[in-house]
Amino acid sequence: MSYCTVEEVRGMIKSDALNMIIGDEYIEDEALREQEIIPIIEEAIGDADGEIDGYLIKRYPVPLSPTPKVINKFSKDIAVYNLFSRAGIDEGEKEKNYLNRYKAAVRFLENVAKGIIDIGITDSTQKANTGFSMTSNTRLFSRNSMKGM
Repeated sequence: MSYCTVEEVRGMIKSDALNMIIGDEYIEDEALREQEIIPIIEEAIGDADGEIDGYLIKRYPVPLSPTPKVINKFSKDIAVYNLFSRAGIDEGEKEKNYLNRYKAAVRFLENVAKGIIDIGITDSTQKANTGFSMTSNTRLFSRNSMKGM
């Protein structure tokens, strides 16, 4: 299960940027270009979800279901960054926005892993076991049961 969809990520990318993401060759046919970008977006989403799970696994069982809205947003941001980083992010250009959003997502996820931020999962079955528990047998002897012996 992915934290975002191909359609959501595709909606964040302008059509004129597709050829740069796909590779060196220019694809004039729009339908072919869309067909070529789908597996690339799917791979970027998979990588984003793996990165997110790597942070969340410290506090929550992954994958999360249902996906919290904030995780959906950061999954899209990381996936778009993954797509643009295929060709290299130019920090002096408009692509720096993608880098900034990626860095914000990573900061957020680091804070979730540290327990500083809670992503709003309140169901106790969804919480990860982050502490320890101890069980023992019932107590056989106490001060009252040993009196007079």
